[in-house]
Amino acid sequence: MSKPTSSALAGILESAGREILMPAFLQQNKASTDKDDGSVVTETDLACQQHVRQKLAAAWPDIAFLGEEMEAAEQHACLQQGGRLWCLDPLDGTTNFVTSFPGFALSLALIEDGSPVLACIVDPVRNETFCAQSGHGAQLNGSALHARPATDMKSSVGFVDFKRLDATHRLQMTTPGHYRSQRNIGSCALEWAWLAAGRGQFIIHGGEKIWDFSAGGLIALEAGCTISDFDGKALFDNIRPVSSIAAAASDALHQNLLQLLNY
Repeated sequence: MSKPTSSALAGILESAGREILMPAFLQQNKASTDKDDGSVVTETDLACQQHVRQKLAAAWPDIAFLGEEMEAAEQHACLQQGGRLWCLDPLDGTTNFVTSFPGFALSLALIEDGSPVLACIVDPVRNETFCAQSGHGAQLNGSALHARPATDMKSSVGFVDFKRLDATHRLQMTTPGHYRSQRNIGSCALEWAWLAAGRGQFIIHGGEKIWDFSAGGLIALEAGCTISDFDGKALFDNIRPVSSIAAAASDALHQNLLQLLNY
């Protein structure tokens, strides 16, 4: 049995994006339903998860599988067993997808003993593939990927999800003068990938789930970013099912970000 590689993961996700996501995205009417947590799911999410899961199982049958669209009890059992597991978001940015906004991605990580060791995010709209292996750097379409820090917080542009911030943090992050500007793409995976690519300098999110941050967090980390929760605790020391996110393109910027959050 071959060892999982970033190029192998890229091939699986790129084919799913090309053959499943993009044809469905180009349809005028995309039916969706609301899940218990308020997020949206479509038949495309389910079809893409099944497609990727089958490809992974055929190549590496000994690795467990965790997907966003699995039942909650099945997700919990998978996380409890430890060992090696795939962590997949088959369509990150489903609300964008159903409203024909071109901002969504596939996100996949291989987690070993609580930490991601291999990651891939595919943006099928822009034909961009972001990959990383722990200790071996990050790549965009095969070229080395490096974060691009701003000189200071006030010149930084950040990805901020205000909807998932508590009232105190929301007030702090909307106070003028702390940073240059903010964006909310509606896809955690793309925000992580774009942070790693230098298209922003920080991320603030009140609570991402494991399939939101496991692949993107590793890619950002390998591109030179510093990442933690709001308390400064490392994301990948005993990885949690849900975590607040404070990520920045440099150590210095990350310290400024934590000071802003915990003033």
